[in-house]
Amino acid sequence: MNPTENSIAFGAPGIEPRWTSSAKEGVGTAYHTSCRVWFTLSHGIVNEIYYPHVDQPNTRDFQFLISDGETFCHEEKRDLTHAMEYPERDCLLYRITNSEPGGRYRIVKDVFADPHQSVVLVHTKVEVLDESLRRKLRLYALLAPHIAGFGAGNSGRCVQVGGIKLIRAQRKNVHLIMACSTGFSRRSVGYVGFSDGWQDLMHNFKMDWQFESAEDGNIALTGEINLPHTGEFTMAVAFGRSYQSTTAKLFQSLAESFESHRLAYVRQWQRAVVNPKFDFSADTSDGGGMYRLSRCVLTAHEDKVFQGAIVASMSIPWGETKGDNDLGGYHLVWTRDLVQSATALLATGQMSTPLRALIWLAAIQRPDGSFPQNSWIDGTAYWSGLQLDQFAAPILLAWRLHKFATANPYYGGQGALGLFNPRVMIVRAAAHLILQGPVTSQDRWEENAGYSPSTLATVIAALVCAAQWATEYNEMATADFVFAYADWLASHLEEWMVTSKGDLVEGFPRHYIRINPTDPNAPDPHPDPNTTMIQLANGGGLHAARNVVGGDFLHLVRFGIRDANDPIIRDSIEVIDRVIKHDLPQGPCWRRYNHDGYGQKADGGAFDGTGVGRCWPILTGERGHYELAAGRDPKPFIAAIENFANEGGMLTEQLWDGPDLPEAHMKRGCPTGAAMPLCWSHAEYIALVRSRHDGVCIDRVEPAFQRYVLNPTQSNYEIWTLRYPSRRVSRGKILRIILAVQATVVWSTDGGARTNLLDTIHESRLNLWFADFPTADWPDGSTLTFTFLWKHDQRWEGRDWQVDVLGT
Repeated sequence: MNPTENSIAFGAPGIEPRWTSSAKEGVGTAYHTSCRVWFTLSHGIVNEIYYPHVDQPNTRDFQFLISDGETFCHEEKRDLTHAMEYPERDCLLYRITNSEPGGRYRIVKDVFADPHQSVVLVHTKVEVLDESLRRKLRLYALLAPHIAGFGAGNSGRCVQVGGIKLIRAQRKNVHLIMACSTGFSRRSVGYVGFSDGWQDLMHNFKMDWQFESAEDGNIALTGEINLPHTGEFTMAVAFGRSYQSTTAKLFQSLAESFESHRLAYVRQWQRAVVNPKFDFSADTSDGGGMYRLSRCVLTAHEDKVFQGAIVASMSIPWGETKGDNDLGGYHLVWTRDLVQSATALLATGQMSTPLRALIWLAAIQRPDGSFPQNSWIDGTAYWSGLQLDQFAAPILLAWRLHKFATANPYYGGQGALGLFNPRVMIVRAAAHLILQGPVTSQDRWEENAGYSPSTLATVIAALVCAAQWATEYNEMATADFVFAYADWLASHLEEWMVTSKGDLVEGFPRHYIRINPTDPNAPDPHPDPNTTMIQLANGGGLHAARNVVGGDFLHLVRFGIRDANDPIIRDSIEVIDRVIKHDLPQGPCWRRYNHDGYGQKADGGAFDGTGVGRCWPILTGERGHYELAAGRDPKPFIAAIENFANEGGMLTEQLWDGPDLPEAHMKRGCPTGAAMPLCWSHAEYIALVRSRHDGVCIDRVEPAFQRYVLNPTQSNYEIWTLRYPSRRVSRGKILRIILAVQATVVWSTDGGARTNLLDTIHESRLNLWFADFPTADWPDGSTLTFTFLWKHDQRWEGRDWQVDVLGT
């Protein structure tokens, strides 16, 4: 086609856009906050580039096509072999060597970001090893814009500024410009699947099309590199809010040498090197490499405008199957994952990011004390689930920061909280947990409602922290109130979540179950774990809850709620080891639970709403923490996690645990198409290394350990709330009714023959109202009947509740 006669590309709007593989081998950004681009790497090329925030991807991929103009056109990511290395220690600088399998040429790329501009730089050297190709080899840069998170609706154009040939793309108010330090000899923009550069070159190994524009579609930018005799050049991809500002950033970046940018980039990262006091290399099996890299990976996932917001992963699980309708991927902030990442960074001696994370969480907390299931980095909620462990986790982070200075005299006794006071956040969260517990609308896997061991362990630990903190402020009534609720939760754990009729492993009928399900809108206060049925998500099917198990109960030991040698804990270990443990080539790993459907399909296909849940490296870390609590060395588990990492040191969400499937690119013990890197995986690894160094789990809440393991505290209360309308109380216990607003309790124990009035008492710090009913003098078999007169509205509740008094 004659490009001068066809300056507008054909094939609009292109094929339906898709993202790319989540199997990242590297992530990076400049350490300085003035650089607001992040990049990901896989299969030897750049994938998503994020701008201006870490939750907004703008590209699908950026690679080279290589041709001799006559006999072949190679695609860098599919046709070359890849090797990756870190040229500098403690720095997210990557050197990628992509080699032609026959040894005829190779491409060596240093990938990093401009230290002070929103520009990704790829310094490239082409080494021609086959003399017959020396003057024939051609390189073409191919970039697929998915600006502001969408593959559709992008527009591209070939432009010149000051005589320099550029290729630009735009969607809404985000602009992208691609340039080469040695210039482009040809350029084109086209619609993917029809008029893009890949289609052009694969047709006859030559670039025939030079379309000047492609508007409002799924597009690709193509530029032929003006290859100098040295074979060296620098590609730059700049981002901005206007065409002019983006051009200025681009030219300013290219005005400085690659080497000066490289030195500054490395210098920035190495200023943030691990303090020697927190160098725990001796507790690793690889000399500390993974420990240092994991710290960098977590740091890189923090946004630079909304500081403290750390996304779960710069990836989209099974992205090659996902389109524009999947906006979030894992580049969202989950409170749970954020606290994991912040705690891990704190474990390495880094105080500033964990504090920023806590302040960010305090800023997005809702007035009722809850937190979004997940959110964009500006705090806007994305999904709407309610998870009690995510309401509790910020309390734990605040507690860790509060205690950090005491445990680390290097900081001269200055609290890691600085001048920030999180008490309002803590009190709101604690009150919400008391009103909404013990049933969570979603467990930590975001799938089922009910009584969850990991959720309740987190809640109990957080409430103990809140109560202990209250004692430090001499608020003893508040402390006693919160302690009483936490003690009550701890006293019911086995009743709610331990079956005595498990069928999974002969000889071990008694064990913790994954979750005891109940309706989150009308929770059953007394569900029998021996008889409840659970409908599992992702096509997992309907099962007896007693026969669905996971390692969630290990949190009870991790936080100091139960002893590692508790007989039920030990029996539960036996069961999960026989049901969900897999011995992979690198070491042991566990699935989340049996019948899990969230993972790669049995034939290696991508998860599409159903699949088979695979092994999670974080669960190897969680088991390592248990082994430490049980008095054993967790180093084998540390080594296993190190060996789970891919060539770039990234840790995945899930590992393939079936037999090798070469045709599906699935290898036993290697990553699936799930999220990678997963910050939670890297955080769990760091936490385990630090825990081994300290000889105790970093997450153990010492007041909880003292209260429930060393000197077990008995609960004197039975709790009743509108969310937990208990139907029974053991005689001798105090029945405590807790409400959100003031009321008069109208009650009777003689069937209504004589009624009594009891005004609720205000717990002012928590802004809760309660009424206590001692039952020691009530006869066995009696029944408390009661209702409420709501004081503010002067309104009767309109129904009665009954609580039976059981004999001791």
